[in-house]
Amino acid sequence: MTKKPTDFSFVREVKPVVDYGVRALCARPYHGHPKGCPNYGKRACCPPCAPKIENTLDLSKPVFAIFNVFDFGSHVARMRAKHPNWTDRQCACCLYWQGTARKHLREKVAQVRGLRIISTPEAQGVNLTATMRTAGIELEWPPVKMAYQIVLAGTAPK
Repeated sequence: MTKKPTDFSFVREVKPVVDYGVRALCARPYHGHPKGCPNYGKRACCPPCAPKIENTLDLSKPVFAIFNVFDFGSHVARMRAKHPNWTDRQCACCLYWQGTARKHLREKVAQVRGLRIISTPEAQGVNLTATMRTAGIELEWPPVKMAYQIVLAGTAPK
C-alpha cells in the first residue's frame, strides 16, 4: 500500500503562489556570474524555456511541497572551525553542502509515488518563499540557520 504524501513530515500541501516575475531572478548577476545563472536560456527546465506551472501541474487539485531542511548554520560553523583562515563566503560556499542536501531531497522525492514532480518550480513561475508561507514555513533569504531545497508535486493537467 502506497502512503499518501501527507503521511510524510517532509511533505506539506501548499497553495502555489504564481508570480512569473521570479523567473527573472535567474538572469540577475551574482558573485562570479555577471550575467546571472549560466543555465538561463540554455536548459529546457530553466527560464525562459521552462513551461509555466499551470502547463505542468493542475493547480485546481492538491499541490505538495516536498522539502529537505539542511542545517546551514551548523555547517558554516563546522567549516569555520575546520578552516579558520577562510572567509565567510568560503565557509558558506554551496560546493561544500549543496550536493549532500540535494541527495537527501532526492531520497525523499523517491518515497512519494504517483505525482508529477516539478524540480524547478521558480523557473516555472512559483514564488517558493510565499508558497511555503502558505504551509506555515518561513524561509530565510539568504539562509543563515536553515536552508531548504524544495520541489513541487501534483497532478498533471489533462
